[in-house]
Amino acid sequence: MSFLWIDMLWLLFLVPALVAVYILIQRRRKKYALRYASLSLVKDALGRGPGRRRHIPPILFLAGLTVMLVALARPVATVTLPSQQGTVMLTFDVSGSMRAEDIQPNRLEAAKAAARTFVENQPKNVRIGVVSFSDNASVVQAPTIDREAILAAINRLVWQRRTAVGSGIITSLDALFEEPGAKPNPAPSLRDPLTSPSTPAAPTPVSRGKFAPAIIVLLSDGASNTGTRPMEAADKAAERGVRVYTVGMGYPEGAILRLDGFSMRVRLDEETLKSIAEKTDASYFRADNEADLRAIYHNLSTNLVFKAEQTEITAGLTAFAAVFLLIGGILSLLWFNRLP
Repeated sequence: MSFLWIDMLWLLFLVPALVAVYILIQRRRKKYALRYASLSLVKDALGRGPGRRRHIPPILFLAGLTVMLVALARPVATVTLPSQQGTVMLTFDVSGSMRAEDIQPNRLEAAKAAARTFVENQPKNVRIGVVSFSDNASVVQAPTIDREAILAAINRLVWQRRTAVGSGIITSLDALFEEPGAKPNPAPSLRDPLTSPSTPAAPTPVSRGKFAPAIIVLLSDGASNTGTRPMEAADKAAERGVRVYTVGMGYPEGAILRLDGFSMRVRLDEETLKSIAEKTDASYFRADNEADLRAIYHNLSTNLVFKAEQTEITAGLTAFAAVFLLIGGILSLLWFNRLP
């Protein structure tokens, strides 16, 4: 927390001074009571006194005054709030295993259909990009608010061969951090060593719990067999404060895929997808059918995109102080028929 008028904090020295005055007044009252010849007669005449509760209203009053003095210094705090201007990267696995028909009509077409619904339901100022990955990864559509371009990019997705989950994450990070204003701190782009001749210096890691105003939604069966290792890519995402929400397509026990006269069982690697999500402080979802997939996309609203902003909290502290003062005043009137 910082303060716009930090010199006003000197007024906080009034608080211990008021405490000292209050203690002095209480001691004088005790000395005054001892002047009576018989203290027991006085107690009998007055009845049972307020006891310790007489201190409660003054304590509340001093607490309210302290908070009010802090508010005078105009405090500023970093507040993380849902952002309606974030960036979402839809990262699709287009490997051959996505042809499996355990989700009808098949894994990839079901993912594309649900993604189209997701895009159409987002606020117009949310940027959305599309990345596909198989034996390598590529940006099909850079982040944009042009919904027609995004939908066209999703429609262009076609099957390829192998599965490079880590490369998909790295390419998505590159696309995110090429966006103006998307970086939490200046950093060079990340390149997958599989597709780039040289790897630039790593960016400065952000502190844990600090997130960029962007997320990656990764749809895959998780069975990576080429490219950057998935957990290495997840580490890079975590260092940049980008959460990777993973969606597992299909069933853990797998499905039989028949292709060009051959049959093979393609399994869902949930362990890898869960680990990626956990590493980046995100969540893992499993889609057994297209209806599940649509529900997952519905829950992945832009409330998952958070943005840290410096916000003045003077009004909040002032309201908090007013509550203390009001409660102290009400209790004093109810118990003693006077204000503290």
